[in-house]
Amino acid sequence: MKSGISMEDDMAWKLRKISNNVHEIKIDCDKTKDWEQWVLLRSDVHHDNPKCKQDLERMHLEEALSYDAPIIDNGDLFCCMQGSWDKRKDKAALRPEHQGSNYFDLLVETAADFYAPFASHIAVLGKGNHETAMTKQHETDLTDRLASRLRNKGGITESSGYGGWVIFRFDHPNKKNGLIDSCRLYHYHGTGGGGPVTRGTIQTNRIAVFTPDANIVLTGHTHDEWQMTIQRQRLTEKGVIYHDEQLHIRCGGYKDAWGTGEAGWEVERMLGPKPIGSAWLRFWWDRKNDCVRYDSQRAK
Repeated sequence: MKSGISMEDDMAWKLRKISNNVHEIKIDCDKTKDWEQWVLLRSDVHHDNPKCKQDLERMHLEEALSYDAPIIDNGDLFCCMQGSWDKRKDKAALRPEHQGSNYFDLLVETAADFYAPFASHIAVLGKGNHETAMTKQHETDLTDRLASRLRNKGGITESSGYGGWVIFRFDHPNKKNGLIDSCRLYHYHGTGGGGPVTRGTIQTNRIAVFTPDANIVLTGHTHDEWQMTIQRQRLTEKGVIYHDEQLHIRCGGYKDAWGTGEAGWEVERMLGPKPIGSAWLRFWWDRKNDCVRYDSQRAK
């Protein structure tokens, strides 16, 4: 991984909100063999759950700061299952700092305090099924509230939807030279149980059909972890055939629900232990083909 940069250095990228679930990140690209830009991709953090590995989460966030990496969260940052109405509530699954009559307020306040040191780089917060359930039941949007709170603390964070887009635009540092390249990421929180054998990989074929404009697809929800490429045949306006690929990245999460395998919802349903962590997306300059390339690796 590239060496860290000083936090006193200016950020090499800027965030712009285009619509409710479309955002743009403009990145300076100096077109040298050493140029890289990293992005931290997360999903299913379940930050307020006692089983969340917050120390590992904090370590990855600190790494993102040192790499000047935008942070994109794909939903279910909140677990938020301990409301008085929730049939799943369990006092043992409630952190001490969330024990109060204003449960949802406490979730937002403690999360904002935790993420405040990283607010300069937390770019986009998507929504997951846990957050959308709270909006349906309580008419409060925890994701919007957290993003607003982080902006009030001097951050840049914008909220997105259950599905949404991030357009990466790579500009020459000398702005007069204009756009060099671009890449589109589609984030969708996910659906279904993942499947004990396929782990949700079949869904890549469905998403690829209705999202042809995406270069990269980020999903989560099932707490599985993998990456897969779908090779595509394309045709230019001039009738030239070429190939490209769509990269699918499934992020695991930070909730160790299996633990020792003694008891619990995941144990009773024989779901097995799930991978813990996130993913790094790396952009780099391909001098031979005169374009920006990308790949990914696990954040562990």
